[in-house]
Amino acid sequence: MSGTDVVVVGAVNVDMVVTAPRLPGPGETVVGPGVERYGGGKGANAAVAAARAGGRVHYVGAVGDDDLGRGAVAELRNEGVDAAGVAISEAATGVALIVVNPDGENQIAVGAGANARVDPSAVESALRRTLPRAGCVLVSTEIPGEAVDAAVRGARVAGVRCILNPAPVLPSLIDLLELGPLLTPNAGELLDLAAAAGVDHGAVGAGPPSSATVLGCARALSGITGAELAVTLGADGVLIVWPGGAVEHLQPHPVTVRDTTGAGDTFNGILALELARGEPLAAAARTANVAAALSVAGEGARGGMPSIHELAHALVAH
Repeated sequence: MSGTDVVVVGAVNVDMVVTAPRLPGPGETVVGPGVERYGGGKGANAAVAAARAGGRVHYVGAVGDDDLGRGAVAELRNEGVDAAGVAISEAATGVALIVVNPDGENQIAVGAGANARVDPSAVESALRRTLPRAGCVLVSTEIPGEAVDAAVRGARVAGVRCILNPAPVLPSLIDLLELGPLLTPNAGELLDLAAAAGVDHGAVGAGPPSSATVLGCARALSGITGAELAVTLGADGVLIVWPGGAVEHLQPHPVTVRDTTGAGDTFNGILALELARGEPLAAAARTANVAAALSVAGEGARGGMPSIHELAHALVAH
């Protein structure tokens, strides 16, 4: 690694959030008292999390030539993120429609907009500018598969650690596993990615997968990548699997939950930052696990993301 900066490649969205008495079922309308607007997008959220924790962060993505896009870029810059790699697209800025219940659980639908226009050549150009100072590249997959491919391969060629957050799981990701990225799926994404890679995990039904199924899939995917794998388990913490099958389960940091939106993004951003600083995976994941827990105490994807001082205090307490 030639530097300690973080490069994030992914989506920039504007989140429209309704807090409702319950999450709607199929065909059902629920009514909340109002709607709030927040900055969003998995990649952009992760970039903000890393910047708040003191990281030097470079962002690569796209927004529309509209008020939402200009506002989104301004928010990134106000957080200290280098947004020189954000392209202006003819498509509208991406929007996420989010419903949150009183327990903090959510449902999300995303209109990709400009995120679907992230160009691989623009990613390559931005990486040429930023990789000489980078210690980690974080790639999220709410952008075209070709752009994801360019980011992961660019990091591999430069010898820079790469985190691949498969949310959502794209068919093209299978071809990238042999490059050895650090995968950070949640349990559902883990099963989807394992199935796409030909792993017969035997999970059926709509309920959550068993711990044995999660562990089996994680070990199988780590065997394919030859790299570590970190599965985010929400209220159950984080599962880390090393090549060869060794496992560590990080217990959750206790907090009062207000909104789980952005918890996984916070985990990924802080994990990338800690790895870029040279921390070993276990220590980096412990810090990221605490930061993700702190993030659910605020509203919106970024409302609870901790500052460097808040995170340091929580780590001492943890």
